[in-house]
Amino acid sequence: MRPAILAAGLILLAAPLAAQDARRAGPTIQSAGTVFEVADPSFATPVDMPFKLAFEMAAAAPEPGEMNVTLNSVARYLNMHAQAGVPATQISAAVVVHGPAGWELLDDNAYRDRHGVANPNSGVVRELLQAGVRIVLCGQTAASRGIPTEHLMSGVEVALSAMTAFLVLQEEGYRVNPW
Repeated sequence: MRPAILAAGLILLAAPLAAQDARRAGPTIQSAGTVFEVADPSFATPVDMPFKLAFEMAAAAPEPGEMNVTLNSVARYLNMHAQAGVPATQISAAVVVHGPAGWELLDDNAYRDRHGVANPNSGVVRELLQAGVRIVLCGQTAASRGIPTEHLMSGVEVALSAMTAFLVLQEEGYRVNPW
């Protein structure tokens, strides 16, 4: 009887592992943003409407060597909609960065000088920017925290404030991600 219980337990443990293996990255972002396929969802994803979403990135990663979870979420947003058949021309994203997360936009040299490791966000930021994602740092955050804007990763924009960036993005048709 015990071998049967052990076998059943192993099967139960294997099911979540098999589900994890079902995640895949791409086609838009390869370095982050793995997602699960949802077969036949009852809530349809219209492929002909614009998907314009603005994300807030305020919290830094728990450790300097870890990727920021918000950047992974943006990659997931792009990948899941592309995998669902939404054309790339219909998918737009922006990331408004403020607070402690501002330091995570430093180029590799400046990040390494500050934290002793290469910036774990570099690869995904480059891919996001190449995919047309706008990454905007709050100028008030940069000024108040002493973040050297001349050492930001190439392509990162600086706004007067995060509030200003969100207002402008909303006027451009972006919706703010609720979480």
